[in-house]
Amino acid sequence: MTRLMDRMIRAAKLDVDLYDEVEADQGAMRQAMVVVVLSSAAAGIGNFGQGGFGGMLIGMVVAIVGWCIWAYMTYLIGTKLLPEPQTKADHGELLRTIGFSSSPGIIRVVGIIPGLAEIVFLVASIWMLTAMVIAVRQALDYVSTWRAVGVCVIGWSVQAILLMLLFTLLGGSNT
Repeated sequence: MTRLMDRMIRAAKLDVDLYDEVEADQGAMRQAMVVVVLSSAAAGIGNFGQGGFGGMLIGMVVAIVGWCIWAYMTYLIGTKLLPEPQTKADHGELLRTIGFSSSPGIIRVVGIIPGLAEIVFLVASIWMLTAMVIAVRQALDYVSTWRAVGVCVIGWSVQAILLMLLFTLLGGSNT
């Protein structure tokens, strides 16, 4: 447990060496999943007034599924669409690094304090996005941080479009 906590703190500190370490450590997959679960649980607790216990559980499941999909999309975009000459990665490397980039999301638990949720969630989102750019840059062996930003923006855009289509298909018959 101490090693996981140390890694989470280093990930939240945006320690580039940590992202290289978990990229190479195939045994860190379980730890990465724990980070995603803890981060999503913190978000659920921080936003408990909105969804209650059921919303928190659904949010955790969605976070794990989203993490897997996001890592795969990032893998495809980063290795097929926007690779650099030295880019060499697999889906597992991106699962591990992106999982650890969720570490700053733990602060979302503070959102349970009335009046703090919006600012805490905004700060956590920016912090997590920054961590994700670093995670992607390291996992894809990029020299360019801007290329990692591009991969994240493209991936986020594709995911947003897919979610809008899904919500339209599932909720479109209510009108």
